[in-house]
Amino acid sequence: MVKNGDRITAPRLWLVIFKSHRALSLLAEQSIANTGLCLTDFAAVDRLERLGLVVRKSSPSDRRARVVELTAKGKRLVASSFKRHAKDLEELMSPLSGKEKEQIYGPLKKLGLLAADKLEEQHAKSKSSKERPTK
Repeated sequence: MVKNGDRITAPRLWLVIFKSHRALSLLAEQSIANTGLCLTDFAAVDRLERLGLVVRKSSPSDRRARVVELTAKGKRLVASSFKRHAKDLEELMSPLSGKEKEQIYGPLKKLGLLAADKLEEQHAKSKSSKERPTK
């Protein structure tokens, strides 16, 4: 029998999901930061270009626009960074058994998709209310 204090309520579950998400986000940010690339300011593309990781090209469809593409060196760095990041995540998830991972995957994906749909609906409503002419 489950005691009332042990019952997993929606707010309690949401708090666990939120805290887990926050911790995983911080870990992911740290893992990405360990690559040595900081992309938080306006000069990021300039720095990446100086490092030979990206090139700027003219947009084929808009003469005013520039397109930023990864160089071969940039693609290698992204691939190695992703492998390292994936390894970090695998290590983090190692305490969970395969069955436990399967048990939480479906419900969390379902919640994530529902949240994304709700955000999209809110964005569409907000956008449509701004486009309506005022009387």
